[in-house]
Amino acid sequence: MPTDTTAPGGGTNAYLVDEPTGSLLVDPAGRTDALDAAVAEADVTDIAVTHTHPDHVGGVAHYAAATGATVHARRGREARFEAATGRAPDRTVAEGERVGSLTVLDTPGHAPDHVAFETDEGILVGDLALASGSVAVAAPEGDMRAYLVALRRLLARDPPRLFPGHGPPIDDPRATLRRLYDHRLDRERRIERAVRAGADSVDAVLDAAYDRDLSGVRDLAAATVRAHLDKLAVEGRVRFDRETGQIGSA
Repeated sequence: MPTDTTAPGGGTNAYLVDEPTGSLLVDPAGRTDALDAAVAEADVTDIAVTHTHPDHVGGVAHYAAATGATVHARRGREARFEAATGRAPDRTVAEGERVGSLTVLDTPGHAPDHVAFETDEGILVGDLALASGSVAVAAPEGDMRAYLVALRRLLARDPPRLFPGHGPPIDDPRATLRRLYDHRLDRERRIERAVRAGADSVDAVLDAAYDRDLSGVRDLAAATVRAHLDKLAVEGRVRFDRETGQIGSA
């Protein structure tokens, strides 16, 4: 579905998962004629989202009202869910619990309430992975340590396919997850080297750690740098003051 997103293709994938007594709708980003028709034909009984970023939840309230479906949210994130969707959840779920036949997996990092849904055919991963390009993990919400843990968790589960929130299905999950993991570690090394070489502000680190034109995405890249610096500071490898932006070697 067309959405206001910088992800590949400019759209968000909504998924309908067949269940014995109906269907589960995941990540309805908004309304389209095609999704209206698919929802009507599928007899949707449940609605869930991988996370509550605006480009994943715009259709939740409408389809819940239209179908009478049970709306699920991550336990402990009910207020965030209602603020994003305009609707309180009917049920909350946590790690290891089920929504229909799907198993909930905690996968924070891109967003604090991010979850994935495991099926026999693969995992609906939301914004945890993309077939090409990288995933935004942007401070203050983005947590780089949590994101890397989530990638490792999925690698350990060795799913047959990944169904992302943006772009095509991923038929080579291990290679894709390794690529995303290695990309983040490479960026981390560049940022740490920049700090050790004397970069003392986010802008200075940004200029030293990126070797490409950042026109149009500089703010997002800066937020990503902050997320990396948060991780490095927690690990005692650099000094980083979130409030002042001051940076230094540990």
